[in-house]
Amino acid sequence: MGRPSRMKNSGRVAGRAVGAWRRLVVTVEADAAAVERRLAAGGIACPDCGGVLDRWAWARRRVLRGVDGVAVVVRPRRTLCRACGHSHVLLPVFALLRRADVAAVVGAGLAGRAVGSGARTIAGRLGVPAATVRGWLRRFAARAQAVRVVFTALLVDLGPDPAAPDPAGSVFADAVAAITALTAAVGRRWSAPVGVWQCACAASGGRLLAPGWPGA
Repeated sequence: MGRPSRMKNSGRVAGRAVGAWRRLVVTVEADAAAVERRLAAGGIACPDCGGVLDRWAWARRRVLRGVDGVAVVVRPRRTLCRACGHSHVLLPVFALLRRADVAAVVGAGLAGRAVGSGARTIAGRLGVPAATVRGWLRRFAARAQAVRVVFTALLVDLGPDPAAPDPAGSVFADAVAAITALTAAVGRRWSAPVGVWQCACAASGGRLLAPGWPGA
C-alpha cells in the first residue's frame, strides 16, 4: 500500500511542528509481538479520527543506549489509518522521541538532578556523556513547571482524592515528583506495577523532552 501523496508533500514541513508529532507518533507497549497482534485484530485506533490502524511498513532502525549501557535495538512499526489515511509511527513506551537513550536512563538522570546531583555526577553514574546529560537537564528545566501542571492534572483526573505530592524544593523536583505520583496512582488504579519513566513516556506520547511539548 502506498503512502498518500498529501503526506509526501506536507510531511517534511509538518513533521517539525508539535501538531505533526502528535499525529504521527502513537505510544504503544514494549512487547512488539503484542503490538503486532493488536494491529492484526484492529485493536489500535487512529489518534486523529478513531479509525483502525493497519500495518504498513517500518520506521528507521535505531540502537538506543539502555540501562547499564546495554544496547536496545528498536525498529518502530509504521501504520496507516483505514479511514483517514494518516501515517503513524508506533513508538514503544520505553523510548523517547529524538533521544538516543531509553526513557529509564533519561529518567534516572532527571531524578538524580531532582535530589541535587550535578550533570557530571549523573553522567558518571549512568555512563553517559556529560554533554548529553546537560542537554536533558536544560530541556526538562525549561518546561518543568508545565510538566508539573500536566502530570498533576492527569493525577487529579485519574480518580477522587488524589495524593498530591508535597513540594520537593524546586520546580524541577516538583515536576519529577508529579510524574512519580501519577505513576503510583496508575499502579494503584490498575493493580499493576508501572515504571515511572514508562508512565512518563506514555503520558507524554514519547515527547517528554521533544521540542514544543507540552504546549499549544
